[in-house]
Amino acid sequence: MTTRTWGLAVVAATVVVVATAALVLLASGFGEASQNEDTIGIRFSRFLPEVIEVPAGEPVTFTLRNDDPIGHEWMIGDADFHERHRTGTEPFHDTVPTEVSIPALETRVTTVTFEEPGDYAYICHLPGHEAYGMAGVLRVVGE
Repeated sequence: MTTRTWGLAVVAATVVVVATAALVLLASGFGEASQNEDTIGIRFSRFLPEVIEVPAGEPVTFTLRNDDPIGHEWMIGDADFHERHRTGTEPFHDTVPTEVSIPALETRVTTVTFEEPGDYAYICHLPGHEAYGMAGVLRVVGE
């Protein structure tokens, strides 16, 4: 093998290695904004931020971080959904992605896909929390 052929082989191998690494990183989501993630903090019985915008039809992973010394819940839906939960008797939520209990000083993660554009409220329905102002708005936008 000549020096020139050897040099070309090294360059070709380097290109293959770099291209493979790039494909692996892209497949894992590194550097890609297609996966939607939002963190909602809870502090002093308030959701932060109070307004979030997400795309319709794409899964969104919410990290719900409760920094309060008391438990809360994150319930998201339309007006009918919230009316049912204001008078509901469920003490704990952990099986429905849009109904999450977050114990004091803990974090929960849930993933939800909102198909229809529009505004959806997220509210804590524990006694007195909504009246205190523990509510926010998720704005789902179309393409």
